[in-house]
Amino acid sequence: MIEWCTAYGIPYDPPECTEPSAESFAAASPSKAALAANKATAGLLIQRLEDGSSCAQTIAAREIRLLAKTGRENRAFIAEAGAIPHLCKLLSSPNSVAQENSVTAMLNLSIYDKNKSRIMDEGCLGSIVDVLRFGHTTEARENAAATLFSLSAVHDYKKRIADEEGAIEALAGLLREGTPRGKKDAVTALFNLSTHTENCSRMIEAGAVTALVSALGNEGVAEEAAGALALVVRQPIGAKAVGKEDTAVAGLVGMMRCGTPRGKENAVAALLELCRSGGAAATERVVKAPALAGLLQALLLLVQSGQEERQHLLLECSKGNSAANRDSSFASDVAVPMSISVPVESGITVAKCYDRFH
Repeated sequence: MIEWCTAYGIPYDPPECTEPSAESFAAASPSKAALAANKATAGLLIQRLEDGSSCAQTIAAREIRLLAKTGRENRAFIAEAGAIPHLCKLLSSPNSVAQENSVTAMLNLSIYDKNKSRIMDEGCLGSIVDVLRFGHTTEARENAAATLFSLSAVHDYKKRIADEEGAIEALAGLLREGTPRGKKDAVTALFNLSTHTENCSRMIEAGAVTALVSALGNEGVAEEAAGALALVVRQPIGAKAVGKEDTAVAGLVGMMRCGTPRGKENAVAALLELCRSGGAAATERVVKAPALAGLLQALLLLVQSGQEERQHLLLECSKGNSAANRDSSFASDVAVPMSISVPVESGITVAKCYDRFH
């Protein structure tokens, strides 16, 4: 009974038993028998994907989606058995249920690191982006975005994803207009892509910077948006692009006032980089922001002990702000003599992506 329930993902609480051997057996997760059953099931499902009817393929994709939801072993042997190319074909299916199940199965499989390369090597990226852009259902589009987030955990894939036609544009659109979950999927994917320095120009051209600035006002995604912007503005072209956004400084200052501790740190980092590389107009806007000096002084208390570099930078910016308030004529940039370390860490883990699925 335990093996059968494990194989089909059905919760089962075995009766208490005082025999050590029984306890050990019940605690085995997954057991060899369960793995064998799952492998056999996966083989049958993949066979249906290969030569089954449209209805059979849809059902098989759903079962693979569920089987890949938990357990790295399941994800490993499903991919090893050849499921990925068949799922890739279903991504372009006119059947909305088949498409949704296949892209979600792809997402769940991608959680296992070795499967990321299998997905990319099989040429699935273009089809995943097409689902993101033109998917039949909201869930399919959101899960395609989550799949890009998962794949972009590999540094070498960040540039490939950004260069795929329409990928960043679609993520920016989802961040602007998606559901709360869709916005989260989009902003975490954009955050990962922003960690690759060569993606800065594409993010600007595709409207991602504008979307990230707008997202600063959304509590659910503001932290990741500020983190992405803090990375984008490290490059002069990125700093200038963010500096041109009318609401960027106000949004970052608002993040400093009301955001999470990490969000506040990201906002400080972005504002400091704007002062350094965003040009005189952007620097003046930062330094003359209302109440900025008081906020910066308060944020010093949030900086962890030993991070002397950040403390120094915050103090420098605070001094610059105070000087600007005393002198109405802005004459010089804020001194930012040292680099700042921005936490390259999103507010969602890959594991959380698939946990939400049923």
